[in-house]
Formats: sequence, structure tokens, C-alpha cells
Amino acid sequence: MSRLLALSQPPAAVFCYNDLTALGALAAIRKSGLRAPEDISVAGFDDLDLASYTDPPLTTLRQPMRTMGQIAFEILLCLMRGDASERSIAVQGELIVRESTGAPRRS
Repeated sequence: MSRLLALSQPPAAVFCYNDLTALGALAAIRKSGLRAPEDISVAGFDDLDLASYTDPPLTTLRQPMRTMGQIAFEILLCLMRGDASERSIAVQGELIVRESTGAPRRS
């Protein structure tokens, strides 16, 4: 995040690969004197329990953990029986919009 903030034109938004990284991005933004979402929107991925308690509360993509666990177990049972398994599986995430994201700033 520090490298992005050092650019001549920092991004209007960042999407982090997990919520912990997003929390680090929020801290770097705050340390640089900027604010989320007023200056830079930040979103994470996971929807950790603490995401709704951060300052500002973190926008994130919630993963369907129960569904993913059920699918993994079904695949494991198939493999144990010697059956073929699907190679590509997609599950639907859910966008949880909180206060770390907003409309892009005007240039």
C-alpha cells in the first residue's frame, strides 16, 4: 500500500486479497494522512468477524464457507470411492458493503 500511496496518482480504490491485508492498507492510508473512503476506498476478501468492527468498517467479499466445506467433503468421498471429480468448481460470494468504500473522488 505504501508503494501505491507514493505514486504521482494514487489509486481511487484497492481490493485486497484478504481482510487482514485490507486492514494493513487502511493503516497505511491513515498513516499517510489520507482517509478511507474519502480519499481511497478499501475492500477485503473473507469477511472476518472483526471486519465490521474496524474503523471504518471494512467492505468485504464473504465466502460461503459452509458450502465450500460441503463441496470439499463430497469431492473427497468421490475420490475415496475411485470416482472422477469435477476439476473446476465455482461458488457464489456475497459482497458486504460497509463504510470503507464510497464513490470515487473527482480529479
